[in-house]
Amino acid sequence: MSFFLCVIGMVMIVEGLPYFTAPGKMKNMIKMLLALEDKALRSFGGFLMVVGIIIVYIGKCLI
Repeated sequence: MSFFLCVIGMVMIVEGLPYFTAPGKMKNMIKMLLALEDKALRSFGGFLMVVGIIIVYIGKCLI
């Protein structure tokens, strides 16, 4: 459980970093995301999940 909490904490740090360092650019990016179609966002989210699964597999099984 402690490993899981560490992972969640690290994800929150990485996710919060752009908002902390460049809030103006993040607002512009959010405006651009709102203009995209749902299908494009869903495809990008699916791609990121697959890449994440591959990274977890490499980290857990191959290293």
